[in-house]
Amino acid sequence: MIGYYVHHVGRGHLHRATAIAQALGEPVTGFSSLPEPPDWPGPWIQLERDDADEGAGDLASTDRTAGDRLHWVPLGHHGLRSRMAEIAAWIRHVAPRVFVVDVSVEVAVLVRLHGIPVVTVAGPGHRDDQAHQLGYDVSDTILACWPAGAAGLLTGVRPGVLERLVPVGGLSRFPVVERGERRPGPPRVVLMSGAGGRDLDAHRLELAQKETPDWEWTVLDAELGTWVEDPSGLLADADVAITHAGQNAVAEIAASRVPAVVVPQERPHREQRTTGAVLSRGPWPAVVLDDFPAHGWSEVLEQARGLDGAAWALWCDGDAAHRAADVVRTVGAGGQP
Repeated sequence: MIGYYVHHVGRGHLHRATAIAQALGEPVTGFSSLPEPPDWPGPWIQLERDDADEGAGDLASTDRTAGDRLHWVPLGHHGLRSRMAEIAAWIRHVAPRVFVVDVSVEVAVLVRLHGIPVVTVAGPGHRDDQAHQLGYDVSDTILACWPAGAAGLLTGVRPGVLERLVPVGGLSRFPVVERGERRPGPPRVVLMSGAGGRDLDAHRLELAQKETPDWEWTVLDAELGTWVEDPSGLLADADVAITHAGQNAVAEIAASRVPAVVVPQERPHREQRTTGAVLSRGPWPAVVLDDFPAHGWSEVLEQARGLDGAAWALWCDGDAAHRAADVVRTVGAGGQP
């Protein structure tokens, strides 16, 4: 049996985990504070939240990080205690051969303390804090969902961490779609907003749309447009996509082979800023902006439209989930990827 922990913020962790779990081709037990997804290939154990202040616990405690060695362990919190006990009880009775963690230093340490191999899914950014270092230290393998050619996406870590880092490529839940002829009509742009927090400004979005009357805009945002769970059809029909620099958003756009305008959002550890910096160096078909500008969108969209979306094949070739599954199998069999 394989265990898989899925972080609850945003949708990217769950989409990525589901793709890898399905590629494993065997039952996988998922652990998360999120509800069970309809397409998860195995049991699902929904964990209590450890970031709610109802009931016991001190979320205002000055020692929520155990002296900065961990990221989130509020003293006396019943949700934290419950979720860790749930995972530990499952490990005791099932004895999984490997456990994938996407992503939690605390869960990675808990699993390793039970003598179970850990595969941690890395995030981009500058991860020099003690908690990340500990999480990487206890992991047998660190999985990177970006291509080997995207150098510099993980910084601040010790050399030994990079030696155990296995890049598998951009991982999209959607299959790769090679670009064909665009249907008649005005050029189309799809703006994808994130579910894990966003910086999209309604006024600036309105100015951008007014400045580009020849473009047909589709805004995928729960507040400022329409939210859809599956944007693949809209992306396949777009001439340009606008996105933040989250891993899954970039991978999904890369799978659609549509040129992009990437506007990194502020995230801890400079996660999206680091991704934006790497994308800006090429050869990826992306125009990277520092922020969402109030003016100049006609030029930006035309610049992006002139890029060759086929170059995204170097970022996402459609096989990342299967490569990730191979890594998990190898670690579970006692090998080194």
